[in-house]
Amino acid sequence: MPKHGKPILKTVPVIRLLIPLIIGILIQYHVRIGLFPFYSITAIGVVFFIAYQLLHTSKKFLLKWLSGTAITILFFGIGGILAFTKNIENNPNHIGRYYQQKLPVMLTLQEPIVEKPKSFKALARAEAILIDGKWQPVTGDVLLYFRKDSTKPPLTYGSQVVLIKSLVPIINAGNPGGFNYARYCSFQNISYQAFLSDDAFITLPTTHTNWFDAALIASRTKLLSILRDKIKEPNQLSVAEALLIGYRDDLDRDLVQSYSNTGVVHIIAISGLHLGMIYGLLIAIFDPFKKYRVTTIIKPVTILLVLWGFSFIAGAAPSILRSAVMFTFIVLGESIGKKTAMYNSLAASAFLLIVINPYSLWDVGFQLSYGAVLSIVVFQKHISKWVYFNNKLLKGLWSLSSVTLSAQILTLPIVLYHFHQLPTLFLFTNLFAVPFSGLVLYAELLLLVTYFIPYIGTLVGKGVGYGVEIMNRFIQHVDTLPFSVWPSLQITIPQAIILYAVILGFATWLMNKYSKGFLIGLASLFAFIAIRSVDFIQKQQQQKLIVYNVPNHTAIDLVEGRKYRFIGDSILTEDGFLRNFHIKPSRVLHRINPADSLYNILLQDHLITSNGKNILIIDQAMQLPALSKKIKLDAIILTKNPKIYLSRLSTIFECGQYVFDSSNPHWKIAYWKRDADSLHLRHHSTATDGAFLMDL
Repeated sequence: MPKHGKPILKTVPVIRLLIPLIIGILIQYHVRIGLFPFYSITAIGVVFFIAYQLLHTSKKFLLKWLSGTAITILFFGIGGILAFTKNIENNPNHIGRYYQQKLPVMLTLQEPIVEKPKSFKALARAEAILIDGKWQPVTGDVLLYFRKDSTKPPLTYGSQVVLIKSLVPIINAGNPGGFNYARYCSFQNISYQAFLSDDAFITLPTTHTNWFDAALIASRTKLLSILRDKIKEPNQLSVAEALLIGYRDDLDRDLVQSYSNTGVVHIIAISGLHLGMIYGLLIAIFDPFKKYRVTTIIKPVTILLVLWGFSFIAGAAPSILRSAVMFTFIVLGESIGKKTAMYNSLAASAFLLIVINPYSLWDVGFQLSYGAVLSIVVFQKHISKWVYFNNKLLKGLWSLSSVTLSAQILTLPIVLYHFHQLPTLFLFTNLFAVPFSGLVLYAELLLLVTYFIPYIGTLVGKGVGYGVEIMNRFIQHVDTLPFSVWPSLQITIPQAIILYAVILGFATWLMNKYSKGFLIGLASLFAFIAIRSVDFIQKQQQQKLIVYNVPNHTAIDLVEGRKYRFIGDSILTEDGFLRNFHIKPSRVLHRINPADSLYNILLQDHLITSNGKNILIIDQAMQLPALSKKIKLDAIILTKNPKIYLSRLSTIFECGQYVFDSSNPHWKIAYWKRDADSLHLRHHSTATDGAFLMDL
């Protein structure tokens, strides 16, 4: 961190470009004000900059603020333009502008078909739509899911097909606090998906491939075949695949959750850690030769060639390419040798990646990568001075600990915001898992160069498998400890920003002896506590009914204060993935814990009553009596595909809202919707409208 007294914009000048660029991107994405205003802003910035350059030297000194203002305006405008042009919805040929249900679509597969638990999956690029007998060129990607009960389609990268079945727009589940899957796909140019049987598509005799992509897929396939030939145990193989090339399709969900709970999930999400291990190995190799002048040239060139070579051999996944760019700027910065080169290198690499893809800002991996590296650069040296050891082993362990500790500081708000939990044993698990995973990675690299040698390749493969098994068992054992994770931590974006103010305030006070930093940190801490306290008080007053959107399942929470009672399928309390993905985010958001009973919300014989409101749950055929007067209900929830007609229900009940949950088949929901519309009844389908919430 540049010392107090030096303006950061002078010591790290790339920030002058990065900050307005990011602000322009954020404003364009959230406000969506189009291109013209940002073109105008960019033009104003260019005019100001040219005007400043034409000034006399004496006036330039007096008006030096004009240059900085021009640069800020210019890159603010560029940020808005980039955000607009990179948005697939603004592409004039985007598939969404032309596609209508049942129109044939020509697609080209962008990857080999991958086997999933319930289907075969592939990513395809839309080429054209058949409209009135003519093929209209379009752009955009589509996720294809082929039914598992049929034979695996004989399709591979470059195969072309024509879909007969309609595409389905990608939408969010709509559960409170849930992952924004539609936005995630949109940032990757994916807007539609299709669920296909054998008769839903026609395979064309043509193919469309790109030599570079084909080479990447071939290298990735070759690496996977080597690992699968030498490592047979599924969990060993899946972690080895993820560790080497970031291939995560074979990972067991419960194993991934264990890695996440113990704070070492970065090991199986190929990123800067993996390239950092290779980088460290290369540094160690070159260290004995540092006295030779030629090393100053050979060293950075070799390191960059190896890092980029590994990145492409590993399949050039976005996460590893991002890390390769970051390390490229770090290596170049180290070659320059200036004290602030590291900060400039990080800012410059981030600037380049954001220009290439402005939506990297929303990528959690991007945020964590830069947060961790910046945190290590800023804090590691200071933390390492806390304790001094003469023993080399203890000194090495403390050095690794200081890196691990420092990496957590600036990533803490990101982790809390996105993952809502804090691994309390992260230091302990990282002390073992990070260096051990490094050894496993080096063993995998050795396997790549010895796999074809009889006996040796097999022996190295077994060594890799045993190494992964030791690591898996250690992680799973730590995860079983009752205090291994601090769950259900919910913070908002403003709270995360305030938390950064706390960290930076106290950091400048401790590291730079800046007394005002202590006041800033303390004031920010009080603000953070006050905002959270208000939120806790508000949550204590809540009373809600939540009907979740969980495909093929019933899931209802009755919420009173910070307690809830669950109504639904037992599998949702047993299956960790279903619970964590669909329901847990809402419970974290509402800060609620399970309870056997609630004081003000009663459930009796499928009838929920609270504060004069009555909600009826219908999950089977009912004997509906003929009454002279309608029974008044605030809502009726139809679940488990009951044989019920809304026309009959409407004669018995005066109901303000009908809710169809996702346990009902789509055809039945569509039937009920038509009935509700004809009878002018309010209705809500969780499958298409997201979770249903009602205050009680």
